[in-house]
Amino acid sequence: MCPSTSGRVGPGGIMAAMSAVIANKLLAIVLIVGLGYLVGRLRWLGPPELEPARVLSNAAFFIFAPALFFRTTARLDPAALPWPMVAAFFVPVVAFMLLHYAAQRWRRAERGLPVAGPAVRAITVAFGNSLQIGIPLVAGVFGETGLGLHLALVSVHALILLLVITTVVELDLAHERSQGAAGGARLAPVLLSTLRNTVIHPVVLPVLAGMAWQATGVPLPSAVDEVLQVLGSAVVPLCLTLIGMSLAYMGLPHSLRGAVGLTLLKLVVQPALVWAVAAGVFRLHGLPLNIVVMLAALPAGTNALMFSQRYRALEAETTAVNVISTLAFVVTAPVWLALLDRFNR
Repeated sequence: MCPSTSGRVGPGGIMAAMSAVIANKLLAIVLIVGLGYLVGRLRWLGPPELEPARVLSNAAFFIFAPALFFRTTARLDPAALPWPMVAAFFVPVVAFMLLHYAAQRWRRAERGLPVAGPAVRAITVAFGNSLQIGIPLVAGVFGETGLGLHLALVSVHALILLLVITTVVELDLAHERSQGAAGGARLAPVLLSTLRNTVIHPVVLPVLAGMAWQATGVPLPSAVDEVLQVLGSAVVPLCLTLIGMSLAYMGLPHSLRGAVGLTLLKLVVQPALVWAVAAGVFRLHGLPLNIVVMLAALPAGTNALMFSQRYRALEAETTAVNVISTLAFVVTAPVWLALLDRFNR
């Protein structure tokens, strides 16, 4: 099957492309997660009391991910971004994430959620696995042109979504600390605490530093770029291993109802919303429409688990969503591809 710049995919080739491109990637992901599970079950890194999974999560969050974010931002050329596609994807996705956060926060006490729980669930339903699954899917189905558009969106994917949700969760935590310390919350201390904790943060600070470096117009020294690239490349395998270790140490939640509900929001509701906004408001069609919809339709990304472990909230549920949504994507992806093909005829 030869991809076309129109973005149309023949119905007969959809399943073939899916099976050829995704099967090996899904198998690799399952094996790496399985390796992490084996490491956890056999206690190779120590018993649960030593929290080895959290140590690795902190390493990912404080060392490897910041290197990735800084390098990505420092090398990003804003003029090269396809801004209509950026808006068509991130406007509905950020709105969807914040609406889900607001709904969860409204009923937080009733549901017994931790303070960071609403933000964790919000990032889980919004953040897709754009690298391990997204890149091979787009490359195999839409070709080099489609991959270029996908990578343009991926370059700001984590930056935008994590910046927004980090600000939200830090505001919640600052408000909670203010309530506990003074018996009531005053706006100024809450905002100052939120600003400080949001800026001095392993996600936000490297992004801001990368933006400042990019603004100078000076390229990264080759040795520094090489170090950042090596550190950043550890994020994906480390996070996949952490999924397996989390399953071994914490198991699945007692009820999978919440995880299944979040999976449906991620795989069904979000891509439908992005499609409606991208086509109806931003008038995207053909290949650009296909790219933004399939990016929205990807299973939950491992950054959501890293985020939940950072804030010690809903870790078992987030792990379950990662596993369930990845397996369910084998079914939902061909459906979205077929619907897009019919729409673009």
